[in-house]
Amino acid sequence: MDLSLFPAINASLNGFTASLLLIGLILIKNGKKVAHRAVMLTAVASSTLFLGCYLYYHFHHLTTRFPRHDWTKLLYYLILFPHIILAIVMLPFIFMALAWALKGEFDRHKKITRWLWFVWMYVSVTGVLVYFMLYRWFV
Repeated sequence: MDLSLFPAINASLNGFTASLLLIGLILIKNGKKVAHRAVMLTAVASSTLFLGCYLYYHFHHLTTRFPRHDWTKLLYYLILFPHIILAIVMLPFIFMALAWALKGEFDRHKKITRWLWFVWMYVSVTGVLVYFMLYRWFV
């Protein structure tokens, strides 16, 4: 199987998730709970699809080295390391937030998503940045 499309697919899924997160925030701020729920469930599905594609790609491709050895490499790692750490750490919190929302425990859901939204958005946006740094800007 040709793996060359996976980085662009993964970046697209990250970008799509970031868009959904922003839309979901706007919807809930405007009191549109049903639309918010649909958009956020789609964000979870998009992130889940991303994770599946990411794991498949890296299981078969293993590693990708940053192509340059100048100041951009430091910048890349300054973005990549927090991206990876936060992506791992946030996963169980997304499941908790989702479970509480589905159970109608909205006070708990709201409490965790006040900071989780920013982490998830950061991870989604920096996922796109990592793609551009690896495959478009610094090649």
